[in-house]
Amino acid sequence: MFLVFVNEEHKTRNFKQDTKMEKPYVIGMDMGGTNTVFGVVDARGNVVSKSAIKTGTHTDVNLYIQDLYDEMIKLIDAAGGADKFKGIGIGAPNGNYYSGNIEFAPNLPWKGVIPFAKLMTEKFGIPAALTNDANAAAFGEMTYGAAHGMKNFIMITLGTGVGSGIIIDGKVLYGHDGFAGELGHTTAIRENGRLCGCGKYGCLETYCSATGVARSAREILGSTTKDSLLRNIPVDSITSKDVFDAAMQNDEIAKEIFAFTGKILGQSLADFVAFSAPEAIVLFGGLSKAGDLIMNPIRESMESNLLPLWKGKIKLMFSDLKEADAAVLGASALAWEL
Repeated sequence: MFLVFVNEEHKTRNFKQDTKMEKPYVIGMDMGGTNTVFGVVDARGNVVSKSAIKTGTHTDVNLYIQDLYDEMIKLIDAAGGADKFKGIGIGAPNGNYYSGNIEFAPNLPWKGVIPFAKLMTEKFGIPAALTNDANAAAFGEMTYGAAHGMKNFIMITLGTGVGSGIIIDGKVLYGHDGFAGELGHTTAIRENGRLCGCGKYGCLETYCSATGVARSAREILGSTTKDSLLRNIPVDSITSKDVFDAAMQNDEIAKEIFAFTGKILGQSLADFVAFSAPEAIVLFGGLSKAGDLIMNPIRESMESNLLPLWKGKIKLMFSDLKEADAAVLGASALAWEL
């Protein structure tokens, strides 16, 4: 296991320094539902160079990998070629650490089971390993970010979907099959819940992701005649950023949307606390940029739904890493073990 990297920083550095003499770089790759960001990482944890491509351009995963190769090889060549690289670490939705497969990811265009780590190794001639994208972000946060030094916390990623990485006693919770921690697909609304890409109804992801916020905007605008800046945008084109921009201009409907989102997420976080008793919950991803607009209703809702023994004890914080770097750095830890 590669967990040594996140628990004892001095051991991490010593191990990496030993590796550095032979192969001084790894690649960390964060595959999101919209964008794929990747970077060259050195033995000190510095992101030396970085680039990105769109994730959903092709329904054929081999064409996506070719796009990835065309862009990534530029960074590899600039760093001295493939011989300088220990491996490629990949954080991907529904990524299975044990098998190296992406399995039935609802927010990706490739369906079924994709042997992604194997395909990457064959394409690049560099060993590749894979884990869930939120697990990778959690490793990055524990090593370099707000959760540095913590051994029990939950990372919640709020992007195209809702992901999670659960750290218990300094180790990622994988479960027997590698898929533990799909908190975005726990049921937040049990009656008349929204249809999720996974096929279930009422998943947390359908309410508290960026796309969930856009869905809430459409529903709330359709249920009232109140004026709103959002009415100046075609209803099917509204994004979470549009809602944020309107809320920053004191738009009541936009603020109501964030309050609704925060209430649902806070209720779910209180449930998550009950099974792992974390020191902290770290929020990461595009939606977290809404700041107090989302944090205040989350905190109020979570605290009101916690058991008394946890009230006022659970830290709720935003990631203090750059949005892409946390997952890139976390995924890179996989590669040093290859």
